[in-house]
Amino acid sequence: MRLPTLKTSLVIAGVSALALMVQACAPTMTHHGYLSHDAKPSTDIKVGDTQAVVLDKLGAPSQTSIYNPSEWYYIDQTSMKMTYKQSRVTSRSVTVVNFDTGTQTVTAVKTLSLADGRDLTPNPNKTPTRGRSLTALEQVLGTVGHQRLSNDQDRNPGNNRRRE
Repeated sequence: MRLPTLKTSLVIAGVSALALMVQACAPTMTHHGYLSHDAKPSTDIKVGDTQAVVLDKLGAPSQTSIYNPSEWYYIDQTSMKMTYKQSRVTSRSVTVVNFDTGTQTVTAVKTLSLADGRDLTPNPNKTPTRGRSLTALEQVLGTVGHQRLSNDQDRNPGNNRRRE
């Protein structure tokens, strides 16, 4: 049996390393939410169906409305992540099923896609929390000396400093 030469070994190692690098750059696809293998909520549910029929065909909803419990949501989302980058939503489908509160029958079925979504900007204001602001030195030293503040010194949460 003949042993591989150094040149052949280096070529095999190089090809293996290249294959691993290419595999590491492949996107990772993730699926979240309502998994509809056989059911398609937007086509399977018709106006006039009862809640029992909807539960039988689709199962429990992903979410119900907070303000209107007779509104059910079936949410399906697919995301893609490339190695070190932040994941990106590639597709989203939200099926909204509205029920009549008296008869418990479907009054409307609406499907929303990723294009129907809106970007929300968080409020930059901060809510003050109860406690004290610590300097960097106070955070590093921590409980050296075990000094305590009584609650009568903590009248202005978020702005008091440690009092010696």
